[in-house]
Amino acid sequence: MDNYFLQELRRRRTFAIVAHPDAGKTTLTEKLLLFGGAIQTAGAVKSNKIKKSTVSDFMEIERQRGISVSTSVMGFEYRDLQINILDTPGHEDFAEDTYRTLTAVDSAIVVVDVANGVEKQTEKLTKVCRMRETPLIFFVNKMDREGKDAFDLLDEIEQKLNVKVRPLSWPIGMGSRFKGVYNLYEKRLVLYNPHGKQEEEESLVFTDLSNSELERHIGESAARTLREEAEIVETVYADFDPEAYRKGNVCPVFFGSAVNNFGVKEMLDCYVDIAPTPLPRETEERIVKPEEPQFSGFVFKIFANMDPKHRDRIAFLRICSGKFERNRSYRHIRLGRDMRFANPTMFMASKKTLLEEAFPGDVVGLYDSGNFKIGDTLTEGEILHFKGIPAFSPELFRYVENADPLKQKQFAKGLEQLMDEGVAQMFIRNSDNRRIIGTVGQLQFEVIQHRLESEYSAKCRYEPVNLHKACWISADDPKDMQEFLERRRRDIAKDNDGNLVFLAETAWILQTAQENFPKIKFHFTSEV
Repeated sequence: MDNYFLQELRRRRTFAIVAHPDAGKTTLTEKLLLFGGAIQTAGAVKSNKIKKSTVSDFMEIERQRGISVSTSVMGFEYRDLQINILDTPGHEDFAEDTYRTLTAVDSAIVVVDVANGVEKQTEKLTKVCRMRETPLIFFVNKMDREGKDAFDLLDEIEQKLNVKVRPLSWPIGMGSRFKGVYNLYEKRLVLYNPHGKQEEEESLVFTDLSNSELERHIGESAARTLREEAEIVETVYADFDPEAYRKGNVCPVFFGSAVNNFGVKEMLDCYVDIAPTPLPRETEERIVKPEEPQFSGFVFKIFANMDPKHRDRIAFLRICSGKFERNRSYRHIRLGRDMRFANPTMFMASKKTLLEEAFPGDVVGLYDSGNFKIGDTLTEGEILHFKGIPAFSPELFRYVENADPLKQKQFAKGLEQLMDEGVAQMFIRNSDNRRIIGTVGQLQFEVIQHRLESEYSAKCRYEPVNLHKACWISADDPKDMQEFLERRRRDIAKDNDGNLVFLAETAWILQTAQENFPKIKFHFTSEV
């Protein structure tokens, strides 16, 4: 490969930010963008009358509720590197979107609220990262408020998440006593000014904490505590090994306050030093390495109507190998046909810029008129199927009906596009052709209703349906499957892709079906 390509490849860092709702994830994303010069002012500027939405929350329903319900993709340059951030929904009703996003990144930053510690959603998402051996960095947020003791919190992270941690910055007090952090990674003292900005912050080189100058900056009591705690950290935790971090064996921890833009720069500077460049990806056929000259990539997300004025639909493609070029022809593997893209885009939240070329690690937005589904592969011709992009068996179900007979077309199109996006899953029952929507959270029903109305001018209503679980079914012998379908005709449906699904009304019915039909396999996730 030419030097230019390898140089661009080495410049890429692609990561997701994951957390429980309200841990401060979107605020952290925004502060990272500020450092990259990608935005000039923070969107979370609060005045008495208005609260501007943060940059990465651009869907109307997100602005109304103040939560992220859809992954945002943002890129910026920092220290001559191309950083790609994927900000994920924290709300558990949208975990599926987050799981899929984690297939498209090479590392992740986990935000933990100092007062609440490790919460349920953080546990779930970290488990997914651990399964993939994704390198993790923890950012303990809201240090300007009272919370848990730093050592207790580190123990909690290790025990609950089954990871090994290594603090690389250390807090000096917390809440009203918060004086700043000592950057163990760079041996610097960073002083907190509650009224100032990060740019004006004092950052002092302090290679030796026994230096009596320390008292002058943070006071006698804080200096004594910092020396004691820093000594414990250096004694208890092994020296930091960047290679162990990249293998997912140790997780650096930083402390700060995202809303005050404090402690964020220390983490970002360390992140760009140690984070992995784009990693190899597994396909059903073979391992794809990023430095291979032939282009390949997969779609991990589809988003309809990012701009409601233009009915655009965008497929987000993670580039895995080779170079992507505008107007070149690429093979859509599932459809078996070639496609070219005149307007591929890179993102700054909802702002889009046209791109001429992109490299492994980059996330490209492709305008899509309905050709893409989540999990689709584009290559220069080689048949590849990327692994590990799951659809989960839903837990909540409703019949969905068109509430306005004059808008049947809009209703059908809206539902189809929202299902392709992975907002929820739709099953059509074989016995009566009724549409059933399955979700992993209650909020998704509201999102579908809201988006059908605001984006497609269609109305839907829901009716209760008594279901416990929907699971995909398969069998090695078609005769076994045929017998099962005949015997359980009433409980069979098809998903959006035409795959067979068993709809179990109760846990007992599901268990009985599994016992009575041992040759039928019941799947609770469908690898797309």
